[in-house]
Amino acid sequence: MPLPGGRSLTLGERTLVMGVINVTPDSFSDGGVLFDASKAIEAGIRMAGQGADMIDVGGESTRPGAQTLPESEEQRRVLPVIEALASRVTIPISIDTYKAKTADAACAAGAAIVNDVSGLRHEPDLGGVVAARRAAIILMHTRGRSQNMYGQASYHDVVGEVLDELRESIAFATGAGIAQDRVMVDPGLGFAKEAVHSYEALARLEEFAELGRPIVVGPSRKSFLSRPLGGSVPAGGREWATAAAVSAAVLAGAHIVRVHAVPEMLQVVRVADEIRKYHRED
Repeated sequence: MPLPGGRSLTLGERTLVMGVINVTPDSFSDGGVLFDASKAIEAGIRMAGQGADMIDVGGESTRPGAQTLPESEEQRRVLPVIEALASRVTIPISIDTYKAKTADAACAAGAAIVNDVSGLRHEPDLGGVVAARRAAIILMHTRGRSQNMYGQASYHDVVGEVLDELRESIAFATGAGIAQDRVMVDPGLGFAKEAVHSYEALARLEEFAELGRPIVVGPSRKSFLSRPLGGSVPAGGREWATAAAVSAAVLAGAHIVRVHAVPEMLQVVRVADEIRKYHRED
């Protein structure tokens, strides 16, 4: 997959690992440890050294109930981190945003991928920005905003409906001028989905191959992982559960997994990739 700045992603030979950096004071995964820009930059450099294939930087929390952040504050948080990382690591940087102006500024600072949790539904102008910057885009599935997304978690066939809505997002992207070979899709585990919906989407991940686009999966530390564990495990205690979900995603055909604990999940991915080599179709 071609990226700006002469970089590229090789998708399909092995599963790629995307390290997550949340530059937010209320991150569900770490409680705001990386809200300090210098710590976020150090974490990104460390992830690159640990073997991450790309780094995803976000400045607005998208956890359930989170409030919308003004784009000026979002940019204040993420741009120094992206600019520093783009000059100090060789792997691609992704900006986790649905805002067109933030994406444009982030790409100017060195981001090569835009990770849009809304699938181009919150700000349609984002598509034109991505096209003009010749960036890649990840189109994630969700419904509604963080404050009300669980109110829209009603499905007759979760996979069928998510596929239909991702097809619409792909059409939005190509209609805005984004080349199809720069488009990736994400089923959006935990977004506008009850735990049962996320588990079904993960169990049926192979069906997303019919979209013909690389699949990104982000189960890391999410609350749906607590369901079979009794429902009271804090985010920091869900790493073993994350490992199980990451393994399932790799074995089902994920091209990229989005994780917080890079060295641990890199081991999981490498072993799952090795197992997958010996899979035989019936």
